[in-house]
Amino acid sequence: MRRALLSVSDKRGIVDFARGLAELGIELISTGGTARELEGAGIEVRPIDEFTGFPEIMDGRVKTLHPKLYAGLLAVRDNPEHLQAAEDHDIEYVDLVCVNLYPFERTAARLDAPPAEIIENIDIGGPTMIRAAAKNHAFAAVVVKPESYDAVVDELRSSGGMLSMPTREWLAAEAFAYTARYDTAISRWFSEAAEEFPPLYVRAFEKVVDLPYGENPHQRAAYYAEVGTRRHVLSQVRQHHGKQISFNNILDLDAARNLAGEFSEPVSVIVKHNNPCGVAVGAGALEAYERAFACDPLSAFGGVIVLNRPVDAVTAEALSHQFIEVLLAPGYEPEALEILMRKPNVRLLEDTERRVAALGEPTVKQVTGGLLVQDRDAVVIDREHMRVATRRAPTEQEWDDLLFAWRVCRHVKSNAIVLALGGATVGIGAGQMSRVDSVRLAVEKCRLDSLEGVSMASDAYFPFADGPELAIEAGVSAIIQPGGSIRDDEVIAAADKAGVAMVMTGRRHFRH
Repeated sequence: MRRALLSVSDKRGIVDFARGLAELGIELISTGGTARELEGAGIEVRPIDEFTGFPEIMDGRVKTLHPKLYAGLLAVRDNPEHLQAAEDHDIEYVDLVCVNLYPFERTAARLDAPPAEIIENIDIGGPTMIRAAAKNHAFAAVVVKPESYDAVVDELRSSGGMLSMPTREWLAAEAFAYTARYDTAISRWFSEAAEEFPPLYVRAFEKVVDLPYGENPHQRAAYYAEVGTRRHVLSQVRQHHGKQISFNNILDLDAARNLAGEFSEPVSVIVKHNNPCGVAVGAGALEAYERAFACDPLSAFGGVIVLNRPVDAVTAEALSHQFIEVLLAPGYEPEALEILMRKPNVRLLEDTERRVAALGEPTVKQVTGGLLVQDRDAVVIDREHMRVATRRAPTEQEWDDLLFAWRVCRHVKSNAIVLALGGATVGIGAGQMSRVDSVRLAVEKCRLDSLEGVSMASDAYFPFADGPELAIEAGVSAIIQPGGSIRDDEVIAAADKAGVAMVMTGRRHFRH
């Protein structure tokens, strides 16, 4: 290792890295701001224009794009023809490239960034240098992350200025992944500006954490976050206590957080196997939790709970009596943490995320060999755009419960039925192949002595009157559903006959 080129946008650790290389007798070549940073720290560098014999021009757009540099990077050092060409053209070999790229992702994520500024942050020379060195990793090394600096310098020191082939292969793999991520972000920005569903759907994902196992113990697993997304299920989440989060925990946590995000008032959401088994609003966290838990205590055993209010000691004491897999809240009083940490395995997570997900981000489901991409099911729930289909209109209390149940129903797997009373679920039927079976399940799960005054939501229309009739017989007094069946008249007639109010939303909410 005789010569290295350093050109970085992210200057974390670059001075120490350069100093370590210089102490090993490695000549340093550098560009623009990086050269000034190193010279300011008293490190001798050779300017890129002196190396290439060509000045930096066009505001730095052209500074490393020169054949002398790329010949020095790409020369195969055991190929006689390459060696002869290098000698004929006075080529100096470059043995290491340390480059990271203009902050395109950070710039594009700024809401106030004009297109011209975003485009100016598309790096050209940087990716070219990275790819050249990575391609020729048998004779050169490429470093793209500050986190790799110490390991590279340590190996150079311990091996007399050489890097092993496994290290160079690892660095090359990291480099190609880095440029792939960068190009993905650029492609995504252009495609989203042009059309909603581009011909090539390009995304990159970065590993956040290895998981202990997948859905089952014999399956390996890891969690990856999408590059460039504003937030993800574990962003700004701090774990205070408990075992490492698992694959299934993350699935349920995502479902619970999405449902809790529907409410601004204090709410508690309990999710089991990706379906809510209890949801309630209350005056505070304690009341919301107790009412949500009362919906289905049996199913709540070992569930994931999300609260949108901090946990105080009284709420913690109530929570401590149950087996909880994961508890997420925006904060914990010290005494609350002390109470909850008495159980060694409960995962206590604190949510400090204040960013909201971009509304335009689609949802993606993986199928064998492909992806299904669709708009997010994000709608404004407004009774003004709903139609009362029956002779009797809902009372104000029924309207409140219908809209509450409708919010929850969107997050229950289809066929979905939600029973609600007073801002709390009292029965949920999820994932049945027959809608009438979902009604039956919701009614059977209801622990109230009577369903009189209970409101019911269905995520899609009733194909026959049997579903509503079953609920009406149990005491349900108001129903909300999309409508659209060829037998809507029969369904409405069944409600009218019983004096039950029925509201049609005109929009279904399947969740598979």
